[in-house]
This record gives sequence, structure tokens and C-alpha cells, in this order.
Amino acid sequence: MEDLSGITVIAIEQALAAPYTSGRMAEAGARVIKIEREEGDFARHYDNFVNGESAYFVWANAGKESISLNLKEEKDADLLRNLLESADVLLQNLVPGALHRLGFDLQELHQEHPSLIICSVSGYGEDGPYRDQKAYDLLIQAESGLCSITGTGDQLTRVGVSVSDISAGMTAYQEILQALFARERDPERQGRIINVSLFQSTVDWMNVPYLQHHHGGFTPQNHGLKHPSIAPYGAFACGDNKQILISIQNEREWHRLCEIALKDLDLVKDERFSSSTRRVENRELLDARIGAAFKQFDRDTVIKKLSDAGIAYGRLSDLDDLARHPQVKFRNIEVAGSSIKLLARGAEVQGKPRKTLRLPKLGQDNEKIRREFSK
Repeated sequence: MEDLSGITVIAIEQALAAPYTSGRMAEAGARVIKIEREEGDFARHYDNFVNGESAYFVWANAGKESISLNLKEEKDADLLRNLLESADVLLQNLVPGALHRLGFDLQELHQEHPSLIICSVSGYGEDGPYRDQKAYDLLIQAESGLCSITGTGDQLTRVGVSVSDISAGMTAYQEILQALFARERDPERQGRIINVSLFQSTVDWMNVPYLQHHHGGFTPQNHGLKHPSIAPYGAFACGDNKQILISIQNEREWHRLCEIALKDLDLVKDERFSSSTRRVENRELLDARIGAAFKQFDRDTVIKKLSDAGIAYGRLSDLDDLARHPQVKFRNIEVAGSSIKLLARGAEVQGKPRKTLRLPKLGQDNEKIRREFSK
């Protein structure tokens, strides 16, 4: 039996954040009924790179059922009400107030279905001055301050994946699972209302630079592939122009880097590099010394020296390198009648084989769901 077998999720969703949440639940065995507009989730049309389907949609929507509804029409609104009678979770990421305007007030739903777990995902939350402001991933990355600490110097950049959407989706997933667990231990099996925002989910991840800035007077600078507050920690070019990143986390590692990998005892004795704070203060000079040492050897030789010293390192990989990486694992999804390979989830449960899920076509389950839930 799957972990979430017997759990029914009604997902009124689009884009990435909420679909990521319900997609994880579908993979765990929940029945996820995805409600789409008649034109479909607009993420279906972001691109057509995967057998004619969008890469975003493929990643987040396998294993779901799809029904297209127009909730402004009474018969479709009634069908949603019927669906909610047997649901465990209502997940929605329409703009704040949209469901209420369609006749589905969340507080009233909570009273009518006290065991129902209701999770809303929005840009800025269900209250506050930015409640009604449109929000998408890159806009939230900028608004949250994330872009201000990402990039090199004055050239600010976005994080290369939709990290605010993913953060909100992960937050919603863990809150729903926590609510399901709490409901099982509650004699009255009470559900709850959960509000998740892209903004606050991203802001939560900003706590380290926030604490450094507001309590320590330290504002992280944009050093590109360098850590803002630890040195040496970043990328260096080797003699074959291939890049490698190293990370020094403590004084023992610093000494081993100097003595074994670099064979430069003067660095250990130099007061300018005598602590992590001093090394950050003198980062430019330190990086030049390390860079000059690495430039004498090709990357494989540098890796051998770092391994001998017990120093953590990572190669700078591109997407082709990722596809060939000996450590990477994959899973399969059925898309448009054929199996495609995508990167596996971060966790692997022993004894549970990976299953192949199918990507739903728009409205593919219309008739089946209407027959099952019409009264």
C-alpha cells in the first residue's frame, strides 16, 4: 500500500507552486483530482520541449486525474461541492478571494467539512497590503531580497530555477502532511486552514543574511561563485581551465588545505588568514594565492590533492555533465504515450521501487469523475 493511499486531494491549481505540492502527494499514492479551467493550466503552455508538453507541467503533474470545470456555472460548482464531501484536502492557488467570489468561502467550507484540510497558496498571503498584488516567481525573488544577494557585484541575477515557487510548494506539502498526521491523532479528526505564500516561504530562507545584516552589521556581498561569509569557499580555475569549487568549514580543514593540498605553510602562519573572519576580510589576496597554486595542475590532479587532504570539493557541471553524472538517479513518466526520463526525487525509500506515473491530458477524466460524483 502506498503511504497516502486513501487520501483524496482536490487541487484547484495552476503554474508550479500548488501543482508541485499535489504532485508529491500523487507520487505517494494520494488520489489527486486536478481541476483546470476549460483552456487548461497555463503551465501546460510554458514550452513544448517534452514530447510536445511543457517541462514545468511534466515535472509537477504526473499521476493526477484531470477534469476541466467552469466554476461560474452552477452544475460545475455543484460538482465541486460533491467532490469536497469525500475529500481530505482542498489545495488551491487562485488569487486571494477568487474562490469566495465563486461561492466557496473557506471558513464556511471548514465549518461544513470539519475534517477537511484546506491549503491556499498565494503570492503574498491572504491578508496584508500586498494581498491582491499579482506575483510570480522572479518577482518574488526580487521582492524578498533574494536577488540582492545573488549574482556578481552590481550584476544581480535570479536563482536559475523557480526557487520561490518550489519553496512555497515544499512548505505547503509539509504543512499538509503535518495536518494529516495531527488529524489522525485527534479524536474529532479536525482539519485546518493553512495559508502559504511564495513571499514568506522565500523570506524564511533569507534568515541567515537577515540575521547577519540586522544583528551583526554584516551585509552579504555578491561574489558570484564565492560564499559571502566563509573563505576559502568558491570556484577556482585549474591549469586546464576547468573549474573546481572548494569549501573550508573549520580551522582543521584550513590547515590541511595549506599543508597537504597546497604545500604552503606560510599561509597557515600568515595572520591575515588566521581565522575565517580574517580570511573573508582578505579574500582577494587569499583567492589569488590559491588560484595560482591550482593553475599549476589540471583539475584531476587538483582533485587528487584535495582528496588526499580530506577537503570538500565540487566540479562545476553543466547540464550535459549532470546527465552523465555517475551519482545521478532518474525516474520515468509516461508523456503522450511514451516513457520519458527525468531526474529522481531527493529521497529514496529502501524497498520501494520507483513507479512510472502518467501525465494527464486536459480533461481526460471528465466523464469518469462526473459519473462518480454527480448526484
